[in-house]
Amino acid sequence: MPSLLSMNGQTAVVFSQNLLRWFDTFKRALPWRVAYTPYAVWISEVMLQQTQMERGVAYFDRWMRRFPDIASVALADEDEIMKAWEGLGYYSRARNLHAAARMIVREMGGVFPSDPDRIRALPGIGEYSAGAIASVAFNLPVPAVDANVERIFSRLCDIDTPLKNAQTRRFIRDKVMELMPEGKARLFNQALMELGALVCSKKPDCARCPIPEFCEARRIGVQNERPAPGKKTEYSTLDVVTGLLCKDGKIFIQKRPEFGVWAGLWEFPGGCMEPGETPEEALLREFREETELAVTITGKIGVVRHSYTTCRVTLHGFFCTAPALERGTEQGAASGMEAGARSGEGPIILHAASSGKWVTPAELRDCAFPAGSRKLLDLVEKAGWDNALPGQSSSGGLSG
Repeated sequence: MPSLLSMNGQTAVVFSQNLLRWFDTFKRALPWRVAYTPYAVWISEVMLQQTQMERGVAYFDRWMRRFPDIASVALADEDEIMKAWEGLGYYSRARNLHAAARMIVREMGGVFPSDPDRIRALPGIGEYSAGAIASVAFNLPVPAVDANVERIFSRLCDIDTPLKNAQTRRFIRDKVMELMPEGKARLFNQALMELGALVCSKKPDCARCPIPEFCEARRIGVQNERPAPGKKTEYSTLDVVTGLLCKDGKIFIQKRPEFGVWAGLWEFPGGCMEPGETPEEALLREFREETELAVTITGKIGVVRHSYTTCRVTLHGFFCTAPALERGTEQGAASGMEAGARSGEGPIILHAASSGKWVTPAELRDCAFPAGSRKLLDLVEKAGWDNALPGQSSSGGLSG
Protein backbone atom coordinates (compact mmCIF):
# COMPACT_ATOMS: atom_id res chain seq x y z
CA MET A 1 0.00 0.00 0.00
CA PRO A 2 1.50 3.39 -0.99
CA SER A 3 2.03 5.79 1.88
CA LEU A 4 2.04 9.57 1.90
CA LEU A 5 4.33 9.44 4.93
CA SER A 6 7.22 8.03 2.87
CA MET A 7 6.16 9.06 -0.61
CA ASN A 8 8.14 9.35 -3.83
CA GLY A 9 7.49 11.10 -7.11
CA GLN A 10 5.44 8.22 -8.50
CA THR A 11 3.22 8.19 -5.42
CA ALA A 12 2.39 11.88 -5.92
CA VAL A 13 1.62 11.34 -9.61
CA VAL A 14 -0.79 8.44 -9.00
CA PHE A 15 -2.45 10.28 -6.10
CA SER A 16 -3.11 13.45 -8.12
CA GLN A 17 -4.20 11.56 -11.25
CA ASN A 18 -6.78 9.53 -9.35
CA LEU A 19 -8.04 12.58 -7.48
CA LEU A 20 -8.30 14.80 -10.56
CA ARG A 21 -10.03 12.07 -12.56
CA TRP A 22 -12.63 11.78 -9.82
CA PHE A 23 -13.06 15.58 -9.66
CA ASP A 24 -13.58 15.82 -13.39
CA THR A 25 -16.45 13.33 -13.13
CA PHE A 26 -18.12 14.30 -9.86
CA LYS A 27 -17.47 18.02 -9.28
CA ARG A 28 -20.51 20.12 -8.55
CA ALA A 29 -21.65 22.70 -11.10
CA LEU A 30 -21.04 25.92 -9.16
CA PRO A 31 -21.56 29.38 -10.68
CA TRP A 32 -18.05 30.70 -9.95
CA ARG A 33 -16.58 27.69 -11.78
CA VAL A 34 -18.00 28.84 -15.11
CA ALA A 35 -15.24 31.35 -15.87
CA TYR A 36 -13.17 31.50 -12.65
CA THR A 37 -13.15 35.30 -12.69
CA PRO A 38 -11.20 36.68 -9.70
CA TYR A 39 -14.18 38.73 -8.49
CA ALA A 40 -16.55 35.74 -8.52
CA VAL A 41 -14.00 33.46 -6.84
CA TRP A 42 -13.35 36.09 -4.16
CA ILE A 43 -17.04 36.56 -3.36
CA SER A 44 -17.61 32.80 -3.23
CA GLU A 45 -14.71 32.22 -0.86
CA VAL A 46 -15.81 34.95 1.54
CA MET A 47 -19.45 33.89 1.38
CA LEU A 48 -18.84 30.18 1.93
CA GLN A 49 -16.94 30.66 5.18
CA GLN A 50 -19.24 29.25 7.89
CA THR A 51 -21.98 28.76 5.26
CA GLN A 52 -23.42 25.58 3.75
CA MET A 53 -22.94 25.26 0.00
CA GLU A 54 -26.61 25.27 -1.09
CA ARG A 55 -27.32 28.37 0.97
CA GLY A 56 -24.10 30.01 -0.20
CA VAL A 57 -24.95 29.50 -3.88
CA ALA A 58 -28.35 31.17 -3.45
CA TYR A 59 -26.76 34.17 -1.75
CA PHE A 60 -23.99 34.27 -4.36
CA ASP A 61 -26.47 34.41 -7.25
CA ARG A 62 -28.45 37.23 -5.61
CA TRP A 63 -25.26 39.12 -4.77
CA MET A 64 -23.93 38.93 -8.34
CA ARG A 65 -27.21 40.25 -9.72
CA ARG A 66 -27.06 43.21 -7.36
CA PHE A 67 -23.28 43.75 -7.44
CA PRO A 68 -21.94 42.47 -10.77
CA ASP A 69 -18.39 43.78 -10.29
CA ILE A 70 -15.96 45.23 -7.78
CA ALA A 71 -16.87 48.82 -8.63
CA SER A 72 -20.54 48.27 -7.78
CA VAL A 73 -19.55 46.93 -4.34
CA ALA A 74 -17.24 49.88 -3.73
CA LEU A 75 -19.94 52.41 -4.70
CA ALA A 76 -22.66 50.85 -2.52
CA ASP A 77 -23.39 52.23 0.92
CA GLU A 78 -23.00 50.02 3.96
CA ASP A 79 -26.74 49.51 4.47
CA GLU A 80 -27.02 48.04 0.95
CA ILE A 81 -24.13 45.67 1.62
CA MET A 82 -25.51 44.55 4.98
CA LYS A 83 -28.98 43.99 3.55
CA ALA A 84 -27.55 41.79 0.77
CA TRP A 85 -25.67 39.84 3.45
CA GLU A 86 -28.60 39.58 5.87
CA GLY A 87 -29.04 36.04 7.18
CA LEU A 88 -25.50 34.82 6.40
CA GLY A 89 -24.17 35.87 9.80
CA TYR A 90 -20.58 36.77 10.67
CA TYR A 91 -21.29 40.28 9.40
CA SER A 92 -17.68 41.38 9.70
CA ARG A 93 -17.15 39.40 6.48
CA ALA A 94 -19.47 41.79 4.64
CA ARG A 95 -17.87 44.89 6.12
CA ASN A 96 -14.39 43.64 5.25
CA LEU A 97 -15.52 42.77 1.73
CA HIS A 98 -16.89 46.29 1.33
CA ALA A 99 -13.65 47.81 2.62
CA ALA A 100 -11.58 45.57 0.35
CA ALA A 101 -13.60 46.57 -2.72
CA ARG A 102 -13.02 50.23 -1.96
CA MET A 103 -9.31 49.55 -1.42
CA ILE A 104 -9.06 47.74 -4.78
CA VAL A 105 -10.77 50.63 -6.59
CA ARG A 106 -8.78 53.29 -4.75
CA GLU A 107 -5.32 51.72 -4.81
CA MET A 108 -5.33 49.05 -7.54
CA GLY A 109 -7.27 50.61 -10.37
CA GLY A 110 -10.27 48.38 -9.72
CA VAL A 111 -8.37 45.22 -10.71
CA PHE A 112 -8.30 42.32 -8.24
CA PRO A 113 -4.64 41.53 -7.41
CA SER A 114 -3.09 38.24 -8.50
CA ASP A 115 -0.10 38.26 -6.15
CA PRO A 116 -0.84 36.10 -3.05
CA ASP A 117 0.79 38.62 -0.71
CA ARG A 118 -1.33 41.47 -2.07
CA ILE A 119 -4.45 39.32 -1.80
CA ARG A 120 -3.52 38.52 1.79
CA ALA A 121 -3.23 42.25 2.54
CA LEU A 122 -6.89 42.89 1.69
CA PRO A 123 -9.27 43.38 4.65
CA GLY A 124 -10.78 40.11 5.85
CA ILE A 125 -8.48 37.82 3.84
CA GLY A 126 -6.63 35.17 5.84
CA GLU A 127 -4.10 32.54 4.83
CA TYR A 128 -6.66 30.04 3.56
CA SER A 129 -8.70 32.59 1.58
CA ALA A 130 -5.59 34.06 -0.02
CA GLY A 131 -4.44 30.60 -1.08
CA ALA A 132 -7.86 29.62 -2.40
CA ILE A 133 -8.29 32.80 -4.45
CA ALA A 134 -4.73 32.74 -5.81
CA SER A 135 -4.96 29.09 -6.84
CA VAL A 136 -8.56 28.93 -8.07
CA ALA A 137 -8.76 32.33 -9.80
CA PHE A 138 -5.16 32.51 -11.08
CA ASN A 139 -3.99 28.86 -10.99
CA LEU A 140 -0.99 29.79 -8.84
CA PRO A 141 0.79 26.92 -7.01
CA VAL A 142 -0.17 27.79 -3.43
CA PRO A 143 -2.02 25.57 -0.95
CA ALA A 144 -5.61 26.21 0.15
CA VAL A 145 -6.10 24.22 3.34
CA ASP A 146 -9.60 24.47 4.79
CA ALA A 147 -11.38 22.20 7.27
CA ASN A 148 -12.21 19.72 4.50
CA VAL A 149 -8.57 19.36 3.49
CA GLU A 150 -7.43 19.06 7.10
CA ARG A 151 -9.95 16.26 7.67
CA ILE A 152 -8.77 14.37 4.59
CA PHE A 153 -5.12 14.47 5.60
CA SER A 154 -5.88 13.56 9.20
CA ARG A 155 -7.11 10.26 7.73
CA LEU A 156 -4.62 9.85 4.89
CA CYS A 157 -1.72 10.26 7.31
CA ASP A 158 -3.48 8.97 10.47
CA ILE A 159 -2.79 12.17 12.39
CA ASP A 160 -3.61 11.57 16.05
CA THR A 161 -3.16 15.16 17.24
CA PRO A 162 -5.89 17.87 17.12
CA LEU A 163 -5.97 19.78 13.85
CA LYS A 164 -5.65 23.14 15.61
CA ASN A 165 -2.09 22.21 16.53
CA ALA A 166 0.29 24.56 14.67
CA GLN A 167 2.76 21.80 13.83
CA THR A 168 -0.04 19.64 12.44
CA ARG A 169 -1.24 22.47 10.22
CA ARG A 170 2.25 23.06 8.85
CA PHE A 171 2.62 19.34 8.13
CA ILE A 172 -0.65 19.25 6.14
CA ARG A 173 0.21 22.43 4.26
CA ASP A 174 3.60 20.99 3.26
CA LYS A 175 2.02 17.70 2.21
CA VAL A 176 -0.46 19.47 -0.06
CA MET A 177 2.43 21.25 -1.80
CA GLU A 178 4.34 17.98 -2.24
CA LEU A 179 1.35 16.38 -3.95
CA MET A 180 0.23 19.33 -6.10
CA PRO A 181 0.84 18.61 -9.81
CA GLU A 182 2.57 21.31 -11.82
CA GLY A 183 0.20 23.68 -13.59
CA LYS A 184 -2.92 22.23 -11.99
CA ALA A 185 -3.23 24.06 -8.67
CA ARG A 186 -6.75 25.30 -9.51
CA LEU A 187 -8.10 21.80 -10.09
CA PHE A 188 -6.06 20.08 -7.39
CA ASN A 189 -7.06 22.40 -4.55
CA GLN A 190 -10.70 22.30 -5.58
CA ALA A 191 -10.60 18.52 -5.88
CA LEU A 192 -9.33 18.17 -2.32
CA MET A 193 -11.99 20.49 -0.94
CA GLU A 194 -14.68 18.74 -2.98
CA LEU A 195 -13.55 15.33 -1.75
CA GLY A 196 -13.81 16.53 1.83
CA ALA A 197 -17.27 17.93 1.25
CA LEU A 198 -18.76 15.00 -0.69
CA VAL A 199 -16.89 11.84 0.34
CA CYS A 200 -14.39 12.26 3.17
CA SER A 201 -16.87 14.17 5.34
CA LYS A 202 -17.47 13.82 9.07
CA LYS A 203 -18.68 10.28 8.36
CA PRO A 204 -16.35 9.07 5.62
CA ASP A 205 -17.81 7.17 2.67
CA CYS A 206 -14.72 5.08 1.93
CA ALA A 207 -16.49 3.01 -0.73
CA ARG A 208 -16.72 6.14 -2.95
CA CYS A 209 -13.20 7.40 -2.30
CA PRO A 210 -10.94 7.71 -5.39
CA ILE A 211 -7.74 7.38 -3.33
CA PRO A 212 -8.47 4.67 -0.69
CA GLU A 213 -5.11 2.96 -1.19
CA PHE A 214 -3.36 6.04 0.21
CA CYS A 215 -5.38 6.20 3.45
CA GLU A 216 -3.43 5.06 6.51
CA ALA A 217 -6.39 5.51 8.88
CA ARG A 218 -8.56 3.28 6.68
CA ARG A 219 -5.82 0.65 6.53
CA ILE A 220 -5.77 0.27 10.31
CA GLY A 221 -9.53 0.83 10.72
CA VAL A 222 -9.57 4.16 12.58
CA GLN A 223 -10.97 6.42 9.84
CA ASN A 224 -14.05 7.17 11.96
CA GLU A 225 -11.79 8.33 14.81
CA ARG A 226 -10.06 10.94 12.70
CA PRO A 227 -9.71 13.87 13.01
CA ALA A 228 -8.62 13.50 16.62
CA PRO A 229 -11.09 15.38 18.81
CA GLY A 230 -10.09 18.80 20.07
CA LYS A 231 -11.55 20.74 22.94
CA LYS A 232 -15.33 20.42 23.02
CA THR A 233 -17.22 23.63 22.33
CA GLU A 234 -19.13 24.94 25.33
CA TYR A 235 -22.41 26.69 24.59
CA SER A 236 -24.04 29.41 26.65
CA THR A 237 -27.77 30.10 26.75
CA LEU A 238 -29.37 33.53 26.73
CA ASP A 239 -32.95 34.70 27.28
CA VAL A 240 -33.46 37.94 25.39
CA VAL A 241 -36.38 40.35 25.00
CA THR A 242 -37.13 42.90 22.30
CA GLY A 243 -39.98 45.26 21.55
CA LEU A 244 -41.52 46.66 18.39
CA LEU A 245 -42.36 50.20 19.45
CA CYS A 246 -45.28 51.35 17.32
CA LYS A 247 -46.71 54.80 16.57
CA ASP A 248 -48.92 56.06 13.74
CA GLY A 249 -48.42 52.92 11.67
CA LYS A 250 -44.63 53.00 12.00
CA ILE A 251 -42.07 51.03 14.02
CA PHE A 252 -38.99 52.36 15.74
CA ILE A 253 -35.66 50.76 14.88
CA GLN A 254 -32.17 51.61 16.05
CA LYS A 255 -28.77 50.97 14.57
CA ARG A 256 -26.12 49.10 16.49
CA PRO A 257 -22.74 50.79 17.00
CA GLU A 258 -19.97 50.21 14.45
CA PHE A 259 -18.20 47.75 16.74
CA GLY A 260 -19.03 44.58 18.64
CA VAL A 261 -21.65 41.94 17.82
CA TRP A 262 -23.84 42.66 14.75
CA ALA A 263 -22.09 45.99 14.25
CA GLY A 264 -24.01 48.31 11.94
CA LEU A 265 -27.18 46.18 11.80
CA TRP A 266 -30.63 47.48 12.67
CA GLU A 267 -32.52 46.13 15.67
CA PHE A 268 -35.42 46.78 17.98
CA PRO A 269 -34.65 47.98 21.52
CA GLY A 270 -34.18 45.19 24.03
CA GLY A 271 -31.60 43.02 25.72
CA CYS A 272 -30.88 40.12 28.05
CA MET A 273 -33.21 39.17 30.88
CA GLU A 274 -31.75 39.47 34.36
CA PRO A 275 -32.16 36.73 37.01
CA GLY A 276 -35.67 36.70 38.43
CA GLU A 277 -37.18 38.90 35.72
CA THR A 278 -40.16 38.00 33.59
CA PRO A 279 -39.82 38.83 29.89
CA GLU A 280 -42.27 41.70 30.34
CA GLU A 281 -40.30 43.18 33.24
CA ALA A 282 -37.08 42.87 31.28
CA LEU A 283 -38.56 44.68 28.29
CA LEU A 284 -39.76 47.64 30.38
CA ARG A 285 -36.32 47.92 32.01
CA GLU A 286 -34.44 47.65 28.70
CA PHE A 287 -36.51 50.41 27.11
CA ARG A 288 -35.85 52.71 30.07
CA GLU A 289 -32.12 51.98 29.89
CA GLU A 290 -31.75 52.22 26.11
CA THR A 291 -34.23 54.98 25.18
CA GLU A 292 -35.40 56.58 28.47
CA LEU A 293 -38.96 55.69 27.46
CA ALA A 294 -41.62 54.22 29.70
CA VAL A 295 -43.42 51.84 27.35
CA THR A 296 -46.70 49.98 27.58
CA ILE A 297 -46.80 46.41 26.29
CA THR A 298 -49.77 45.91 23.96
CA GLY A 299 -49.28 42.32 22.85
CA LYS A 300 -46.87 39.46 22.52
CA ILE A 301 -45.53 38.50 19.12
CA GLY A 302 -44.08 35.15 20.14
CA VAL A 303 -40.85 33.37 20.99
CA VAL A 304 -38.13 32.45 18.51
CA ARG A 305 -34.97 30.44 19.09
CA HIS A 306 -31.73 30.93 17.29
CA SER A 307 -28.21 29.53 17.51
CA TYR A 308 -24.97 31.42 17.06
CA THR A 309 -21.41 30.14 17.15
CA THR A 310 -21.26 29.37 20.88
CA CYS A 311 -24.63 30.65 22.05
CA ARG A 312 -28.24 29.47 22.09
CA VAL A 313 -30.69 32.38 22.23
CA THR A 314 -34.38 32.41 23.18
CA LEU A 315 -35.90 35.69 22.00
CA HIS A 316 -39.22 36.98 23.40
CA GLY A 317 -40.87 39.58 21.18
CA PHE A 318 -43.56 42.13 22.11
CA PHE A 319 -45.49 45.03 20.64
CA CYS A 320 -45.46 48.20 22.69
CA THR A 321 -46.34 51.88 22.69
CA ALA A 322 -45.03 54.86 24.66
CA PRO A 323 -47.55 57.29 26.20
CA ALA A 324 -44.98 60.10 26.04
CA LEU A 325 -44.76 59.70 22.28
CA GLU A 326 -48.52 59.72 21.91
CA ARG A 327 -48.67 63.01 23.83
CA GLY A 328 -46.01 64.40 21.50
CA THR A 329 -43.80 65.64 24.32
CA GLU A 330 -40.41 66.94 23.27
CA GLN A 331 -37.27 66.48 25.30
CA GLY A 332 -33.63 66.49 24.34
CA ALA A 333 -32.59 63.80 21.88
CA ALA A 334 -29.16 62.25 21.63
CA SER A 335 -26.83 63.65 19.02
CA GLY A 336 -26.43 61.46 15.95
CA MET A 337 -30.05 60.26 16.07
CA GLU A 338 -31.80 60.47 12.71
CA ALA A 339 -34.39 63.17 12.27
CA GLY A 340 -37.22 60.70 11.73
CA ALA A 341 -36.73 59.46 15.25
CA ARG A 342 -36.51 62.78 17.01
CA SER A 343 -38.25 65.49 15.07
CA GLY A 344 -41.31 66.31 17.16
CA GLU A 345 -41.90 62.66 17.95
CA GLY A 346 -40.99 62.40 21.58
CA PRO A 347 -38.22 61.98 24.11
CA ILE A 348 -36.23 59.11 22.62
CA ILE A 349 -32.70 59.34 23.95
CA LEU A 350 -30.39 56.67 22.61
CA HIS A 351 -27.91 54.96 24.94
CA ALA A 352 -27.20 51.70 23.08
CA ALA A 353 -27.33 52.67 19.41
CA SER A 354 -25.68 55.02 16.94
CA SER A 355 -28.94 56.23 15.37
CA GLY A 356 -32.64 55.48 15.15
CA LYS A 357 -35.59 56.07 12.86
CA TRP A 358 -39.28 55.35 12.34
CA VAL A 359 -40.11 53.09 9.40
CA THR A 360 -43.17 51.54 7.82
CA PRO A 361 -43.56 47.75 7.69
CA ALA A 362 -42.63 47.84 4.00
CA GLU A 363 -39.44 49.77 4.75
CA LEU A 364 -38.36 47.11 7.26
CA ARG A 365 -37.66 44.80 4.32
CA ASP A 366 -34.87 47.11 3.17
CA CYS A 367 -33.09 47.07 6.53
CA ALA A 368 -30.59 44.41 7.60
CA PHE A 369 -31.41 42.73 10.93
CA PRO A 370 -29.75 39.94 12.93
CA ALA A 371 -31.28 36.54 12.19
CA GLY A 372 -33.30 36.38 15.43
CA SER A 373 -35.00 39.71 14.75
CA ARG A 374 -35.73 38.69 11.18
CA LYS A 375 -37.38 35.48 12.43
CA LEU A 376 -39.54 37.60 14.73
CA LEU A 377 -40.57 39.81 11.82
CA ASP A 378 -41.49 36.70 9.84
CA LEU A 379 -44.00 35.82 12.59
CA VAL A 380 -45.55 39.26 12.33
CA GLU A 381 -45.74 39.19 8.54
CA LYS A 382 -47.40 35.78 8.55
CA ALA A 383 -50.15 37.13 10.81
CA GLY A 384 -50.40 40.39 8.87
CA TRP A 385 -49.40 43.88 9.90
CA ASP A 386 -53.03 45.00 10.02
CA ASN A 387 -53.40 42.81 13.08
CA ALA A 388 -50.19 44.01 14.61
CA LEU A 389 -50.03 47.78 14.68
CA PRO A 390 -51.97 49.48 17.47
CA GLY A 391 -55.00 51.36 16.28
CA GLN A 392 -55.48 49.03 13.33
CA SER A 393 -56.84 46.08 15.28
CA SER A 394 -58.94 45.64 18.37
CA SER A 395 -56.51 43.05 19.71
CA GLY A 396 -53.53 45.43 19.67
CA GLY A 397 -51.12 42.59 19.02
CA LEU A 398 -50.54 38.95 18.23
CA SER A 399 -50.80 36.12 20.68
CA GLY A 400 -47.79 33.83 20.86
